[in-house]
Amino acid sequence: MSQALQDYIHFKPHHNQHSAADGKSNAMFRTLLPKGHNPRICIVGAGIAGLRCAQVLGEAGLHVTVLEARDRIGGRMHQSKLEGHLVDHGPNWIHGLKENPILKIAEELGETLFDVPEVPPSIYDQAGNLLSKEDGRHCSGLMWEIIEEAFKHSDKESASIPQNQSLLDFFKLRLREKDIPDALAKRVLQVCRSWGDYVGGDIDRQSLKYFWLEETLDGGNVFVASTYKAILERIANDTLPIAKFHLSTKVTSITSEPPESKPSSTSQITVTTSANQTFSFDAVVVTAPLGYLKRNTATFHPPLPPRLLTAINNMSYGALEKVYLTFPTAFWLPPEPSTQQDSEQQHQPPPFFTQWLAPTYTPNNYPLECAFLSSLPAPHAHPTLLFYMHGPVAKHITTLTSPLPLSSPSYLTTLATFFRPYYALLPNYNPTCHHPTAALATNWQNDEFAGWGSYSNFQTSDPEREGVRELDGDIRAVREGMPERGVWFAGEHVGPFVALGTVSGAWLSGEAVAGRVLRAFGRGVEEGGGVEEEGVLEDGKVASKRGGTGLGV
Repeated sequence: MSQALQDYIHFKPHHNQHSAADGKSNAMFRTLLPKGHNPRICIVGAGIAGLRCAQVLGEAGLHVTVLEARDRIGGRMHQSKLEGHLVDHGPNWIHGLKENPILKIAEELGETLFDVPEVPPSIYDQAGNLLSKEDGRHCSGLMWEIIEEAFKHSDKESASIPQNQSLLDFFKLRLREKDIPDALAKRVLQVCRSWGDYVGGDIDRQSLKYFWLEETLDGGNVFVASTYKAILERIANDTLPIAKFHLSTKVTSITSEPPESKPSSTSQITVTTSANQTFSFDAVVVTAPLGYLKRNTATFHPPLPPRLLTAINNMSYGALEKVYLTFPTAFWLPPEPSTQQDSEQQHQPPPFFTQWLAPTYTPNNYPLECAFLSSLPAPHAHPTLLFYMHGPVAKHITTLTSPLPLSSPSYLTTLATFFRPYYALLPNYNPTCHHPTAALATNWQNDEFAGWGSYSNFQTSDPEREGVRELDGDIRAVREGMPERGVWFAGEHVGPFVALGTVSGAWLSGEAVAGRVLRAFGRGVEEGGGVEEEGVLEDGKVASKRGGTGLGV
């Protein structure tokens, strides 16, 4: 049984009796309130973890107040219209299709989910030449073969793998062991750079020791063709009536003195906002993104205990960005078949992804990957290229676009100019007429309330300079929070190990912490209320990885 599966099974309220943060038992910290006093719970952040936590606690009858710094709910789950078509700023995918609560909501709503055909991406080499289908399939196949080997190696040998060894190091080793010719090995190493678009970090910083933490729930991945809009609306409609929401309310201080006398005494928590509002609560659940948490540990008074502070500082945060470019038509698609023979030749679906490998024909040689939204099922298909990016190219794009108004001609021109060398290589391109008519670039790296980035990941570290790290233990420490002070944490960065960095992970994290809060106040969790007394999750098989056929978003 893999380490991630073991954590998945033990990611249950009745198993979480031991606090990794302070070595004490959570069962000690039962909060006794005056008779007739209904617990007042504050949730900081109205992303998916916060909304799910609020829903479970509200349905249990507790007084729930949600403080959200943005003027809307949803966190990174947000949409905009591009030439009449909705596009997601945040997640596009549902990762893991077995026992996935987000998939269940999507199916109940009748959302359009696109199971991407298993067709290798089209790949352009450094000179801009399109690889043959056979060469592209071979390179892509080797990449995923070694990725699978890396997962198994990381899970089995994690204890002995140096914490400064990267996934790229493993690729180089395995290519040598497989006696792959130098030219092909070089190309595979270029192709494998696309892994960074799954996790928001460079492959040479992806930890091999903790690569097993990238596992996801079993069953593959699907692209939410109809966007997450209706899913967010369903979650909001279930939550808004049973909790009080304060939008545009930034929390600046959380004061939570630990009990002075005996473990069962009441903790009074004071929350202060940037507008100098003060609130009093019996417990606080902080669901702010990891990146925000890392820069705002001084929010907590008294200071966080050393183990918890170390854990937050050790955890890594990614920087995944997207750019949508919409054209008048999907010029890259083959023409409609005119004969039965043409139709048979085009029976195989076109690739959903295209990769450009370290192009020498662009000023910065940035490798890129894009998805063709024209391949989505009707009525959601539209002539749009969706570029995923991380690392230096993501930083470059946000630097270019940050000063420009979204509606300005210079915004579209800047993005079109940067991406033209890439999309100009696509089939049927005509420079006289194939110009993008709309564009949208995300800018999470400059978004305070997104934590100046997006999605947790697991990076290498230098043990001599940074000390010995145990990232799985760090996640558990933050997951456990400070029950003795009435402060808890939730979010995609502290979900079950099989769902870290995903919407499902955020949801399950919010659900699990709600169960622990209820038990802290001696409240039973009713059947059907979202959290069962014997566990949040059903035991189940988990074996697939976050990557699969989709991106880690």
